Amino acid sequence: MNRTRALIVLGALLVLGAVNYSIAGKESTIRNGVVVYLDLAPIDPRSIMQGDYMTLRFRLAQDIRTTVKPLPPEGGTALAPINIATNKVGSLALASETGNIRIRYRIRKGEVWLGTNAFFFEEGREPQYREARYGEFRVDPTSGEAVLVGLRDAGLKPL
Repeated sequence: MNRTRALIVLGALLVLGAVNYSIAGKESTIRNGVVVYLDLAPIDPRSIMQGDYMTLRFRLAQDIRTTVKPLPPEGGTALAPINIATNKVGSLALASETGNIRIRYRIRKGEVWLGTNAFFFEEGREPQYREARYGEFRVDPTSGEAVLVGLRDAGLKPL
């Protein structure tokens, strides 16, 4: 009985350790990552179980899907070179360019995913986010991991 309990405690500690390690990595990216704004085409559905949220589709993801050949297999990841303009808006680098930074993307259900595909907000705040035109990301310059930290309007003002 003591061995079973010890294994349960050890398993719980391993799970909590892995979760905390992942959280620390995301927090580090948010604090130290490169600011990049990505064009988006939002859709605003409603989820009864989750509240209000906006489904996000990024132009960069569409550009990667149509330009990068071959794409990684389902569930695979890769890095795409992007150029960051002086206003910090990112776009896919041309094949002949190395880009300012590389962003990691994943293939899920045949689509290119950049960090996330949804932004959740409080119920009733939909009018505020209707003006969203850019996703604000922090990108880890080493790993290319991108974390969505907010949405911006057409003038790049925070929403």
